[in-house]
Amino acid sequence: MRFLTRLKSLQALEAAARHGSFVGAAAELDVTPPAVGQLVRSLEDWVGYPLFRRTRSGAERLTPVDEAREALEDIAQGLDKLEAGLRKLRGRKARSVVVVTASQALVANWLLTRLNDFAAEHPSIDVRLDVSDRVIDLAQGEADIGIRCGLGSWRGVKSTYLMGEEIIAVCHKSLLPNEGQITAGWIADQTLIHDGTPHPGGDFPTWAEWLARSGLNQTPTDRGLQINSTAAVIQAAIAARGVALVRKALVAQELESGRLIHLLPKQRWPVKWAYYVVAAPKALRRYEVSAFHDWLAGKALPQTESI
Repeated sequence: MRFLTRLKSLQALEAAARHGSFVGAAAELDVTPPAVGQLVRSLEDWVGYPLFRRTRSGAERLTPVDEAREALEDIAQGLDKLEAGLRKLRGRKARSVVVVTASQALVANWLLTRLNDFAAEHPSIDVRLDVSDRVIDLAQGEADIGIRCGLGSWRGVKSTYLMGEEIIAVCHKSLLPNEGQITAGWIADQTLIHDGTPHPGGDFPTWAEWLARSGLNQTPTDRGLQINSTAAVIQAAIAARGVALVRKALVAQELESGRLIHLLPKQRWPVKWAYYVVAAPKALRRYEVSAFHDWLAGKALPQTESI
């Protein structure tokens, strides 16, 4: 006999354990927190012992007891299989949706041009883009899967290497000199656009460091345009406001079109940050998320390379 009469209680248990609170579970299940609590308590009455330890860390947190933790993997897989079975009942007309998050610049310059390939391989999966420069909480289900740039370690998600990154100097083609070669001295004489966005641990260069590597050690580099947004730095370069140091992947389309020019391309500055495909383990159990993850991972470059 299957205890499917307790399906709602199992859903409440699994969601509460994942969110660490009845409030988070209630938002996901579209019910009230007391309703989630009542469902969990009914399950506790049935098994004969508490399923959570209540602790406080700023807000009330729920930690599954050992017995519940051992059972949750089976429960989560069972719920996923039920969902898969329901999709099969709907037949071939059923469509799945995967919510993908990435920064505006990466979506525009790298991801969008590749999505037609995914659609051709998986015609029954719709991709919904959540374009945001803030870090979306994938572990709490704000999106299904994302592309992040960083050191590769984020709490609560699985990270798969996609490609490396390097910093390059660019400017709009209209700023190029009519005569003579582009040199480090010419770059230093232009309006320098400074990206004030934090890049902890990334080894991102300042203009002083970049120009010093070119042999210009005494050049004043604190002047120019200071911007605290990477996307805005790129837009300023596109608007011909000056010369910018940018992440190469974020201006790939602009370089290909010729609107932005890669200055002194022989000067390489690879950084420690790289791009990763990230998703919560629970999300990856869904077919459409796993399919998109594997498709993206298939685009991965060797870890010594960037685009």
